[in-house]
Amino acid sequence: MFNRTTLVILCVALAGGLGLLVAQKYFASNGSAAAPQLEVVQLYPAPRDLPDFALQQSDGTQLLPGELAGHWTLVFIGFTHCPDVCPMTLTHLAQAQRQWEALPEATRPRVLFVSVDPERDTPERLGDYAHAFHRDTLAATADIPSLERFARSLSMVFAKVPLDRDAPDGAYTVDHSASLAVLDPQGRMAGVVSGSVLNAETPRPEAVAADLLRLTAEHRP
Repeated sequence: MFNRTTLVILCVALAGGLGLLVAQKYFASNGSAAAPQLEVVQLYPAPRDLPDFALQQSDGTQLLPGELAGHWTLVFIGFTHCPDVCPMTLTHLAQAQRQWEALPEATRPRVLFVSVDPERDTPERLGDYAHAFHRDTLAATADIPSLERFARSLSMVFAKVPLDRDAPDGAYTVDHSASLAVLDPQGRMAGVVSGSVLNAETPRPEAVAADLLRLTAEHRP
C-alpha cells in the first residue's frame, strides 16, 4: 500500500513529466529554438538558476554552486543503505563515466550523488560508498533543511519513513525521487534524464554517455 510520502514523490514525478511534455511541444513549435539531438537527456526550453546551497563533500570541503561551473553534471539523491535504486543507478552511471574518462578534467561531465540520510551517512562513509562505483563521483550531504531546499530546487523530494513493527526500534528507510537532474556548465537546472531504474525504460549507460559527450562538445561554457 502506498503511504503519503510515496504519493508525494509520484506527484512530483508526474509534474516533472508534464514539464517535459511542455518543453517538447515548445521545441516542436519553435523552429528558432531547436533542441539538440539527444537520446535520453531532455532539456528544458530555458535553464533555471538554483538557489544558493552549501553541501559537505566527502573530502571535507564544501560544495558551493560555483564548484559545478564548467561541467555538465548529473545529480542523483539517495542514501548508502538504499537496497536497490541507488546501487543500480550508480552502477549505470559508472558505466557512462568510463566512456568519457578520456576527456580533459576541466570539461569532463560530472556525477554528483547527494545523500539525503545525514543521520547515518557521514561524509567519509558516503565517499567510500560512491567511489566504490567510480572514483570521479562527487559525494556530498548536509543537514536536513539544506537538503530539502536543494532537492526542491531540482524538483525532487525525500522523506524518512519508519519500517514496520517487526523491524528493530528506530529502523527506517528513506523514500526519495529516483530521477536524474541535468545541470549545465553554468550550474543551472537544464533538464532531466528520461527513464528510471524502477522500470523497463532504464536509460542505457551508452546513451547517457553519448548525450553528455555531445552536450560537452556542442555547449561549452
